[in-house]
Amino acid sequence: MASHRLLLLCLAGLVFVSEASPAAHGTGESKCPLMVKVLDAVQGAPAVDVAVRVFKKAADEVWEPFANGKTSDSGELHGLTTEEKFVEGIYKVELDTKSYWKKLGIFSFHEYAEVAFSANDSGPRHYTIAALLSPYSYSTTAVITNPKS
Repeated sequence: MASHRLLLLCLAGLVFVSEASPAAHGTGESKCPLMVKVLDAVQGAPAVDVAVRVFKKAADEVWEPFANGKTSDSGELHGLTTEEKFVEGIYKVELDTKSYWKKLGIFSFHEYAEVAFSANDSGPRHYTIAALLSPYSYSTTAVITNPKS
């Protein structure tokens, strides 16, 4: 039971950090409609240099590459897409967790962590996909906001 409380506390902190980050940077990054934030639960720090791939589901149900990048020193990845390109649809964010843990010399269970979601079905929104990683588990959450005019 205590581990569940700790996990919920970590996720709450992750959401708080994710919501606060764009404004804290003051660089206009909050205009990006899709941002990824990754934290390392083992080190208690941002997960740096995690490869991220984004896919969009096509009409024929095939996942097509949409965007990619790596997390920064803050564990964040901004600039994956633009308002014009990030249209209504089903997307999948895939984090290369296996390579991340291998670089740290830690054996891990998962090859990758993924989050599939519907976007913009109620109009344009901004999405922060947050993940908390450990070698044998991962948790994700999302913060969805209306873009500022």
